[in-house]
Amino acid sequence: MQTVFERKKTPVTMLTLAIGLALQMQPVAALAQQAAESAAGATTQDGGDAATQAAPAAQQPAASGQEDIQDMQTVVATATYRASLEKALDIKRGEKGMVDAIVAEDIGKFPDLNLAESLQRVPGVTIARDAGEGRNISVRGLGADFTRVRLNGLEALTTTGGTDSSGGANRGRGFDFNAFASELFSQLIVRKTPSAEIEEGSLGATVDLRTARPFDYGGFTFSASALAGYNDLSDNGSSRMSALISNTWADGRFGALLSVAYTDRKLIEEGSSTVRWDPSTANGGFDPASPYTPALANDVFHPRIPRYGVMRHDQQRLGVTSSLQFKPGDNTLFTLDMMYAKFDATRTEDYIEAVSFSRSGSGKPATIVRDGEVDGHGNLVYGVFDNVDIRSESRYDELSTEFQQINLLGEHRFSDDFKISGLVGHSESEHDNPIQTTVIMDKLNAQGYTYDYRGDSRLPSFNYGSVDVNDPNGWALAEIRLRPQWIKNTFDTGQLDFAWTVSPYFTLKGGVQAKEYQFSSREWRRASETAVPTLTQEQRDELNKQVELAGINVSGNPSRWVVPDIDAYNRLLNLYSNSGLFAVSDRISGVAGNNRKVTEKNRGFYLQGDFSLDLGSIPLSGNIGVRHVKTEQISDGVGVVGSALVPVSVRRDYSDTLPSLNLVAEITPDFLIRFAAAKVMARPGLGNIGSGVTVNVSGGNRTITAGNPFLDPFRATTYDLGFEWYFDEGALLGVGLFYKDIDSFVQTTRENRVFNTIPGLDPALLEGTTALPTDEFQYNYPVNTEGGPLQGVELNYQQPFRFLPGLWSNLGVQFSYTYVDSKIQYTTSTGVPTIKTDLLGLSKHSYAATLYYEGEKLSARVSTTVRDDYLTTAPGRNNTNALPVGPGNNDVEGTKGTTTVDASLSWKLTDQWQLSLEGTNLTDEWNDQWIDSAADRPVVYTHTGRQYMLGVRYKF
Repeated sequence: MQTVFERKKTPVTMLTLAIGLALQMQPVAALAQQAAESAAGATTQDGGDAATQAAPAAQQPAASGQEDIQDMQTVVATATYRASLEKALDIKRGEKGMVDAIVAEDIGKFPDLNLAESLQRVPGVTIARDAGEGRNISVRGLGADFTRVRLNGLEALTTTGGTDSSGGANRGRGFDFNAFASELFSQLIVRKTPSAEIEEGSLGATVDLRTARPFDYGGFTFSASALAGYNDLSDNGSSRMSALISNTWADGRFGALLSVAYTDRKLIEEGSSTVRWDPSTANGGFDPASPYTPALANDVFHPRIPRYGVMRHDQQRLGVTSSLQFKPGDNTLFTLDMMYAKFDATRTEDYIEAVSFSRSGSGKPATIVRDGEVDGHGNLVYGVFDNVDIRSESRYDELSTEFQQINLLGEHRFSDDFKISGLVGHSESEHDNPIQTTVIMDKLNAQGYTYDYRGDSRLPSFNYGSVDVNDPNGWALAEIRLRPQWIKNTFDTGQLDFAWTVSPYFTLKGGVQAKEYQFSSREWRRASETAVPTLTQEQRDELNKQVELAGINVSGNPSRWVVPDIDAYNRLLNLYSNSGLFAVSDRISGVAGNNRKVTEKNRGFYLQGDFSLDLGSIPLSGNIGVRHVKTEQISDGVGVVGSALVPVSVRRDYSDTLPSLNLVAEITPDFLIRFAAAKVMARPGLGNIGSGVTVNVSGGNRTITAGNPFLDPFRATTYDLGFEWYFDEGALLGVGLFYKDIDSFVQTTRENRVFNTIPGLDPALLEGTTALPTDEFQYNYPVNTEGGPLQGVELNYQQPFRFLPGLWSNLGVQFSYTYVDSKIQYTTSTGVPTIKTDLLGLSKHSYAATLYYEGEKLSARVSTTVRDDYLTTAPGRNNTNALPVGPGNNDVEGTKGTTTVDASLSWKLTDQWQLSLEGTNLTDEWNDQWIDSAADRPVVYTHTGRQYMLGVRYKF
């Protein structure tokens, strides 16, 4: 059941009234959830500002000029999408800060199959995908590293491994939402403005994820669902299953809950890529005697590794939550939450490519340009070439992420005016990539090789000239890469808080928190990846197989080709023996920077006053407070001294004092104005504060990444102004304005420099690679810069169409729009300004819209989300020092905007049984990555197909 009431003039919030009513009407399930959350200590630790104040506020007399609540009524409402939106509005309306919420419309039934994809419907939130599924989020233009995520009040971090084009293994602070099944969660809150009781660490938002608890439900509850899926590109099936069982005993004093969710997902991702574009004079350039001379100009760019590829993803996701709640007395409650998640995946990547364009011609005939065409942006979009090396590359990954969390929350109310609450907990996320194997074979010196980007810059045509890519004979084994890796994150948290109701109009809060965070990373490699065994031609011919593009057919382009069979190579050579030629070590100089550990010990305390008063005839409420935190940081890594790898440890500490203010003015009972101001901080990225150096040589790709453990955190001053009009039951029209003055920023500078000109680097770092000290590398180094302003506006409209006649009254709409603008001055590692442009991950425009229908039997909705282009790298790579950074010279790298459409239908057979049909990515949106703001050079262009799910659901 759900309680719905009409509200007249009153100084108390919707959520306060709901909890007060729940105390008189238990067990009303939807309201008991809010009351239990408040009593369980989901106050300071869950950040529930309104929940914290619920019990005291219910006792407060009405402010002058206000009337008491009248005409309350109780109605029975089924758990529908419309009901979930109304619950979310109650949460939003009752908070002092600016928040948005998403609530499961039924037990274990979140609105989307993926948490990140649910979040993208929140104003200001956009998502980035991996393998066609939402992986992490950006809030108001600030990327995943600026967003903190808490599970049941405890900060947590999950890391998964993705394709190289989606960021690879997560070694940062960004939360990977694809590690969890959405069925495990009942509520999601995005907190866009801070308060002193919410711990520090976010410039964008704090996201609270909440799993179900037994006191959320009245007595015995059971639900289960099963869905079968189909992907139209992979032509493979998938499945999802979930179940929840909960009960309470001893007159509601004790409760237990268990939920389980499992997903099996198979899909294909395919398309073309270039691994960026190089100036024609880079890497030794073309043969100067080439007949087509326009290609030899310094400002003409060509694709580095033009290719097609097929990626096969096989994923299994398991999640388990359990919760025990004990209420020994009316004033005491303990909650023990436990969560386990495991995300297993295998990924196979097969490419056919021309590798010569990414490397010099030394030791082999230089590449000759026979013919070509240069477009108006300096792109060599067509060419006919001789002496081109053709490469067939296959990579196989086994990946696993295992997450565990346990936390105990407790609260005791000593009197009507004073209570304490506490939280202790531990969480850990371990990502293991024990097998990352790449086998490469070449056919050298193709004559008459052709690429053509003129007809379609994203799906070009390739002709491999004298090389038959379908012929298994004649391939030479070139490289075998073994690169297992491992990443672990842990949090240990202890927190104690109090709330003292000094008067009906003022509550003093305070608390202390101790938190220790540890990050560890390891990677192993062979001493030399180009050291390969000598094989007979007969052996080589038996170690191949063929792959085929599933849904791409470009005229003149082979849709099939021969690739190395990694399983066959392993059977013959025992690749994973870790001995002899295939021994791997984490002491290889080229991976030293990925073998590191960071420990952060944070000690903080806060004081906050929550108040309510009348400003003339206008009720005014809010909170004001300050939080102080000291961060002790230990960065352990591996450096190179002479020719030896030696441990390097750097210790430092810094402190932050962070005041905050949140105000809510009830101009009328249904029109609110909010204002917030605060100082905020976010700690630097984990990869940036490492104390080691990593050298990466993969074919023609050469990079050096160094850490800087002395980086200061990101710091900013934020201001928010919001207007909310709740003009009807379940309806909202809102406008939010925000401004962030980022006065301390961390950016990774990128320069192309010859190895032996970079101070502090020893040639020993190049041992085991094909690179020379005279080769040019992309040098990446993090530095503190001044930052810049970020500002924007959010629009939010939500309304059920109850005013329409007949069946039309079952319709409703949800819409949001966000505009964000920022300008950051990017610099070189020496502080020289290069380019002034947007923050990475920022889309200036983003939209989300949902049209839904909720009938007695039939429910349906269709949703679309739109985001603009956004930058991923600034300045861009491969622009060489000979060219100024700017449009036309690989100034920035980015991803094109996307428009995704999802839809769902459900039919209620009985009160217990329901059928559903869901479709995601119905437009089969392509992942389109590019380099250069003017020339729009393609980097990655892939798609994963449409996904359909047919399911049945049972609830008791």
